Amino acid sequence: MTEATKNREKWINMLKSMGAIYFLILLVAILSILMPQFRTLNNAMIVLRQASVTGFVAFGMTCVILTGGIDLSIGSTLALTAVIGALLLDAGVQEVVAILAVLCSGLALGALNGLTITKLRLQPFIATLIGMSVFRGLALILTGGRSVAGLTGFYVLETIGRGDFLGVPIPIWLMIVAFGLFFFLLHKTALGRRIYAIGSNATAAQLAGVSITKTKMFVYIISGLMASVSALILVSRLRSAQPIMGEGLELDAIAAVALGGTSMAGGRGRIFGTLAGVLIISILSNGMNILGVPSYYQTVVTGIVIFLAVLSDPNR
Repeated sequence: MTEATKNREKWINMLKSMGAIYFLILLVAILSILMPQFRTLNNAMIVLRQASVTGFVAFGMTCVILTGGIDLSIGSTLALTAVIGALLLDAGVQEVVAILAVLCSGLALGALNGLTITKLRLQPFIATLIGMSVFRGLALILTGGRSVAGLTGFYVLETIGRGDFLGVPIPIWLMIVAFGLFFFLLHKTALGRRIYAIGSNATAAQLAGVSITKTKMFVYIISGLMASVSALILVSRLRSAQPIMGEGLELDAIAAVALGGTSMAGGRGRIFGTLAGVLIISILSNGMNILGVPSYYQTVVTGIVIFLAVLSDPNR
């Protein structure tokens, strides 16, 4: 690939990411004009707090999709890790231990996805589809299909999901930190270059000495970890855990990544675009909630957004 070609692709990636930002600005402007209650500071905090749950999993999904993969199990991973943490807390296990168990569970489930893809040679779609079913089933089995409620009096957990700093909810700060870490990982490290290289041309990357197995394992582990972080935030906010938590979350994450200009074929995209996509999804949901649009119509709108985003990808 010539230097001119590289520069051209760089500008294309940037323009696609900027396209998401332009759409975000336009969406905010329209909703602010149509709905005065939308432009309040309190509503802005609600939008950003809601965006944080999708944001974490979308950042992880970006890494996965950049390698040419997909993770359909993140919603189920969230549910299972949330249930594990809630059951431990309900059993009287120390709070910090339960939180670590949630995070370690996310890492383990992500690693399991990675192993089935890299060692058993299953396609990412099939492997994570199996994970989606199995992990959700385990959450239902562990709880008997019931909620684990009454999780109050836990300082660290309450702070993670319900606390604030300088008037801004902690989940928003955590999303900002996560965004910074993923930006550094993808655009400033050798590992980030390997992720892009595998998505662009896995054979060429392997010939160049990139470990396909290790890199793919890493992105699926990170995806599982991010789902468990979202699980902690939701458990804190709801003070409970349900085995049906996270249903449809993979749809929102994929929509955010696609809206942000990341190619579903892998190898091209920017984490900044994903953040814009996350905010678009959250604002759309918030606007429809204010208008009283039923949730099932919102799902249709999200699906249409994914369709339009993928349709605009010349490498689909």
